Amino acid sequence: MDENPFQQRKRLALLFAGLIDTLLGGAVLLVYFGFLPIDISSWGIPRWAVGVIGGIWSFSGVVVLIYQLTRPRLDE
Repeated sequence: MDENPFQQRKRLALLFAGLIDTLLGGAVLLVYFGFLPIDISSWGIPRWAVGVIGGIWSFSGVVVLIYQLTRPRLDE
């Protein structure tokens, strides 16, 4: 049985969301580790919190992305 168009659009949207979350989380981690020249101390957030937020954000995006890429489709 083929997937209906709604399921295909939903899968594509989740792939896109996972990719964007991974990229944004990675950018926050690059700021945290000092690879991007942005001053974290001016944000008023503890440095460790920025690292935790970036790590969780990036990890959750990778999990969603991997799940959507490995999930079997009905037409296979």
